[in-house]
Amino acid sequence: MCRVVVLPAPFGPSSPTTSPSPTVKLIPSTAVTARNRLRRSRTSSAVTAPSFGRAGGSRNRITLERVAEVLSVNLAVPHSNPAKDVGVTGIDKRPAAGPVAVRAPDPGCSGLAGDQTFDVAHHGGGDQAVYAYAREDLDEWAAEIGRSLPNGVFGENLTTSGLDVTGTLIGERWRIGSGVVLEVTVPRIPCRTFAHWMAEQGWIKRFTRRARPGTYLRVVTPGEISGGDPITVVRRPDHDITVGLTFRALTLEPDLLPRLVDCADLPDDVRALAARRAA
Repeated sequence: MCRVVVLPAPFGPSSPTTSPSPTVKLIPSTAVTARNRLRRSRTSSAVTAPSFGRAGGSRNRITLERVAEVLSVNLAVPHSNPAKDVGVTGIDKRPAAGPVAVRAPDPGCSGLAGDQTFDVAHHGGGDQAVYAYAREDLDEWAAEIGRSLPNGVFGENLTTSGLDVTGTLIGERWRIGSGVVLEVTVPRIPCRTFAHWMAEQGWIKRFTRRARPGTYLRVVTPGEISGGDPITVVRRPDHDITVGLTFRALTLEPDLLPRLVDCADLPDDVRALAARRAA
């Protein structure tokens, strides 16, 4: 079971750093960023090598592709939440210093050991066990709003690099590290807690228009994950329903809803919602 610890800290990501729950060892995301800078710099590049036995000394070109990875695994530091009657939120997530166990979520918890979910009426459960957001998208937001956005600030459990999260397919499976397998389920829909936490004018509308929502995942194979673990796509379903398309269909582009109804990889409740709205 998760241990609930509410910290008497000001609400919002720009508030002073608070002490984490004693049950979770955390490190600043800036340290994670520095620690993983070399890994993140493995963008596509090329080297050349001699081609022996060919006239004229022609050379072969070898391309080294970028490696997708988890930059940090982030766990909740609870805060009071004036945006909802629940009164507590775990949206403030901080990078963990070591391996984190991943398993099917218990009530009041996400799929990560030590991470807490408080608004259980709208968040959590098997289809929302883990939330992932791309560092590349965080960087775009940081440039737009003019302030630093550390790993975990959007409430994501996994801050990724080298992976187009918005373009991932519903039902796609990621192997993280040597054993954990997660399956893409649904995009994140922004809520009042997120808007209050970010404290940016018109945040829900801006986030919705950008349509880079990040994705929830379910746990297929449990295990342990750490910052720096590689991400390997081990299954890509035979359809074209992406996280981004699903988000747009459920928000600003309802003409896309019929495409969700026949996607067997979507959770049944989302397909039913799409069918009702499309009728």
